[in-house]
Amino acid sequence: MNQRIFQLIKRLLIVIASILLLSVIVFTMSRLAPGDPLIAYYGEQAEKLSVEEREWAMERLGLNDPLPQQYGRWLKQAAQGELGLSYKYKQPVMQVISARMGNSVLLVGSSFVLLCVLSLLLGCICACYEDSLIDKLLRRSGIVFSCLPEFWFSLLLILLFSVLLPLFPSSGAHCIGRADSIADRLHHLVLPLAAVLISHAWYYAYLVRNKLCEEVRAEYVLLAKAKGLSRLRILLWHCLPNVLPGYISLMVLALPHILGGTYVVEAVFSYPGLGALIYESARYHDYNLLMVLSLFTGAVVIAANMLAQALNERIDPRTAGINTEVSYYD
Repeated sequence: MNQRIFQLIKRLLIVIASILLLSVIVFTMSRLAPGDPLIAYYGEQAEKLSVEEREWAMERLGLNDPLPQQYGRWLKQAAQGELGLSYKYKQPVMQVISARMGNSVLLVGSSFVLLCVLSLLLGCICACYEDSLIDKLLRRSGIVFSCLPEFWFSLLLILLFSVLLPLFPSSGAHCIGRADSIADRLHHLVLPLAAVLISHAWYYAYLVRNKLCEEVRAEYVLLAKAKGLSRLRILLWHCLPNVLPGYISLMVLALPHILGGTYVVEAVFSYPGLGALIYESARYHDYNLLMVLSLFTGAVVIAANMLAQALNERIDPRTAGINTEVSYYD
């Protein structure tokens, strides 16, 4: 029991240290990046400011102080729950984020669930028809789509299904005045969701296929083959249960990868989520908003890694680094 508490405290300290290090890196890089943060706050009027007015504005925003002093002030305020105002939106940072959080949760959640199902389905189909025409077609087409950059593929979808064939909207999360319409939201979600799924599905499906093909050749499958069971039945009833635990932990670990993909897709489709928001905050040097979004994304990545590690330890206690024979007697 003491060993488990020690491991928990150790992980908590690692999380805190990782987030602090991330905050230092993002804070420093954002302020050293070229650009004028006053443009985000004052808009086009920033170019008309005199030297004295510019100095007064920079002093008001606390941007004239040395970087260590600025970071210390931000960290102190953040510890008190004061995350500052967004330069661009002139609203508290959390208020701006909460207004778009639902759209990102919908896109990321839908992408994650459908990606888990689609990758598993494709992997099972390829393994069932190993080295057949179906398997070769799926493998080659999957490799092609997985190699395409997401932003380029998103633009291609807009060109095909919004310009040439105006079937789906090219931007937004819903039409004006129809925020409560589920059908309208799903209609706007089709192209961003397709871009994420097609770009990521084959990578995980290929891992499932290879693992299932290895399981089919294992010795314990010989008995099932001797009984005359079909390949599909062997895959679903004997091989798949052995692959699923590792696949679940893999998909949890893949959540940051999927999150990064949705951020790119949101920016291309002008989908009002956190991805488009983090792009805008970086573009306009909206420091307070950029800090919170970066730390939130980093926290999701760290949490996903820790959850995947916990699942792996649950599946195989040998990876926990804990003597399980002792823990039984705690």
